[in-house]
Amino acid sequence: MTTQLSIFWFRQDLRISDNPGLLAAVQRGAVLPVYILNESTPQVFQLGGASRWWLHHSLTQLNQDLEGKLNFYVGDPQCLILDLIKTHDISAVFWNRCYEPWQIKQDEELKKQLKKSNIECNSFNGSLLREPWETLKPDGSPYKVFTPFYRKGFLTGLAPRKPCVMPKKINLMTDEKNKMTLSGFNLLSTKKWQHKFAQYWVVGEGEAQKKLTEFLKGGLQDYKEGRDYPSKKHTSRLSPYLHFGEISPHQIWHAVHENTYRSIHEKDREHFLSEIGWREFSYYLLYHFPTLPTDNFQPKFGRFPWTDHSEFLEAWQRGQTGYPIVDAGMRELWQTGYMHNRVRMIVASFLVKNLLQHWHKGRDWFWDCLLDADLANNSASWQWVAGSGADAAPYFRMFNPVTQGEKFDGDGDYTRRFVPELSQLPDEYLFRPWEAPPMLLMAAGIVLGETYPMPIVSLGESRRIALEAYEGIKHKE
Repeated sequence: MTTQLSIFWFRQDLRISDNPGLLAAVQRGAVLPVYILNESTPQVFQLGGASRWWLHHSLTQLNQDLEGKLNFYVGDPQCLILDLIKTHDISAVFWNRCYEPWQIKQDEELKKQLKKSNIECNSFNGSLLREPWETLKPDGSPYKVFTPFYRKGFLTGLAPRKPCVMPKKINLMTDEKNKMTLSGFNLLSTKKWQHKFAQYWVVGEGEAQKKLTEFLKGGLQDYKEGRDYPSKKHTSRLSPYLHFGEISPHQIWHAVHENTYRSIHEKDREHFLSEIGWREFSYYLLYHFPTLPTDNFQPKFGRFPWTDHSEFLEAWQRGQTGYPIVDAGMRELWQTGYMHNRVRMIVASFLVKNLLQHWHKGRDWFWDCLLDADLANNSASWQWVAGSGADAAPYFRMFNPVTQGEKFDGDGDYTRRFVPELSQLPDEYLFRPWEAPPMLLMAAGIVLGETYPMPIVSLGESRRIALEAYEGIKHKE
């Protein structure tokens, strides 16, 4: 009896457990597991440096989990898969869906070609709790505001499916003719910047499950309030694992509901799950409005008078703005490939409102530096802060970096960790060092303008200029 051979195409689902596409392929017979470094991705959204580091280590771990039988390729997925079908007598192709606009177009074309060749092909949902086309308003149009999307649409539907279980025995095949290896992807940079990430992260499916367990044991309790404080361990830090698919949202959703580690207040459980809902909403917006990564969701912002001040942008990128909580966040990003969510909002608000830099510049820097860089989340979040997006924060809402620091890092643990040159400054002046008495600065070893910068802009003046700019585009409506 001839064994039927199927391709399973790994993409943003770099795990074995709860992998519906892989499960379908395994149930059919022998599987040729492949990963293709896609050269047809638009240049502006090629993998950033931090993402390339994570992908390398994620594929390393996945290949180990697959007993060294993951097959690596570089090129156009459609051409490569069609070629594999001819050379290996493939009878079916399986994959889990992606939602970037070019991925959707690519998948549609591949399905057409496979059907023409009488090759069975099936795609599955391995990345979202619910498909974007399943949640619509009564009139059939997509939601543009999170709360009704989540409360009236998302939560009223069927409960997310249970995670699927992979059979213990998997018949995996290798492409003996293929000489490409993971090292041939050249994902790792020679820059020392990437080398630091290994101090903070362990990559892979096993570590993702470990992180989830640790969060359920110690971080979920008091999550609703604690998540806003960057020095506290009330965030899951699962975002890079979710982006690369080392863990699924279904696994997280059901683990939270079934959590038996300790008694958790319902408000903490529901608030955390609503953050998973925000991730769903970002993908929902990207699917229904595919220009979200590039175009202002609110067209009036096309008239906004952004400035092009390269020195301001560079100071922000390097964590040298003179505002300690902003600088701490930007340095955390550079050192660890991650930034606490509250601080992400602070630094983003400072860039687009106090410095009047286009949100594209923040989007691009985060895309290169974040280990969890994700097209849907990155685009929706930057537009939210800029005021140009769906359900966006009003433009006049600005995160004051002084009061934000005092409120959410009152003991200064987070800021002192990443801005050590201010470590000897008392709490009273930590977030406003320019107001500290000269003798106090001297005692703390601080020389403003030398060991730590003076503020690059005035908060009051920059706020006034930003609001005037916004009034200008409002009156042109």
